[in-house]
Amino acid sequence: MDPEKLRRLLEHVKDKEISIDEALDQLKDLPYKDLGHTKIDNHRELRTGYPEVIFCEGKTAQQVCNIMSYMAQKNVNILGTRASREQYETVRAEIPSALYHEAARAITVKNIDMPVPDTTIAILTAGTSDIPVAEEAAVTAEIFGNKTDRYFDVGVAGIHRLYNNLEKIRKAKVVVVIAGMEGALPSIVGGLVDKPVIAVPTSTGYGANFNGLSALLGMLTSCSAGVCVVNIDNGFGAGYMASMINKL
Repeated sequence: MDPEKLRRLLEHVKDKEISIDEALDQLKDLPYKDLGHTKIDNHRELRTGYPEVIFCEGKTAQQVCNIMSYMAQKNVNILGTRASREQYETVRAEIPSALYHEAARAITVKNIDMPVPDTTIAILTAGTSDIPVAEEAAVTAEIFGNKTDRYFDVGVAGIHRLYNNLEKIRKAKVVVVIAGMEGALPSIVGGLVDKPVIAVPTSTGYGANFNGLSALLGMLTSCSAGVCVVNIDNGFGAGYMASMINKL
């Protein structure tokens, strides 16, 4: 339940448009709803401005479906990350409006139109292999009411590709930069823009990449100011943070 819905509910009680018992019935699931396998945090949006997001990996298709079906009743936008096609098909049988984003491995259900800022989030990848993480970031930002611009395969091995897009990238309010291998791209971007840069290391790379550890350490030790770092392959975390910054 978001603050505006709660405010309207209290105003309806004040104006005697609904009874106290009817209001209590609407509030009975606060602060959380126990589905047996999952306790859904109904207060999340009230506290943070964003509803709970479902991490689908490790859950059964029916568990994901149960969670999303309940959340759909609350009239919020729903995001499920690390979702399989099987989980999506089970959800779609209950919620026909559900969409599956193949590259991002994400399920979204859009129930409301959120206010969208005029500003944009730029999402960059060093290579094509980093696109799945970038798509997770983009889908996350978009379902929560943001405009995104994608700039893929602009890594340091052909830095002219970055420079050719730099004028447009500089117009964004926040920049998400995704890179594997040695993870150098966020440092370069951080030295060229006057906006916050969210760096996302990916597990893309050969053996000494250590499944993203080399990229993570490179980004953490960046000499560029204004660069922050999220976890390896965590496109969701980057998209969520970018949304918060874009809406400030």
